[in-house]
Amino acid sequence: MPTQDEVLNVLKEVEDPEIGVNVVDLGLVYTVAVDNGDVNVEMTLTAPGCPMHETIARAAEMAIETLPDVKDAHVKMVWSPPWTPDRLTDEGRRLLGF
Repeated sequence: MPTQDEVLNVLKEVEDPEIGVNVVDLGLVYTVAVDNGDVNVEMTLTAPGCPMHETIARAAEMAIETLPDVKDAHVKMVWSPPWTPDRLTDEGRRLLGF
């Protein structure tokens, strides 16, 4: 089964198209749970109502499904707690010039 770190690693391939930084370094991924080949992720976006939410969620699911032993990937968009720049990783801050 994939580990949480492996899931997060493939999610680094998924970028927010408006910002150009991956969803992990933006701090958009809240939880990753792996259970018998099913991977469930809760994540958010930088702004509620973003028209790209379905596209980003599907891109994340497709990235996760590339991992060996993944049967199904589910990405749920959540809005609580709301995203803030405090969630940026050090790499995300560097990429954004903070």
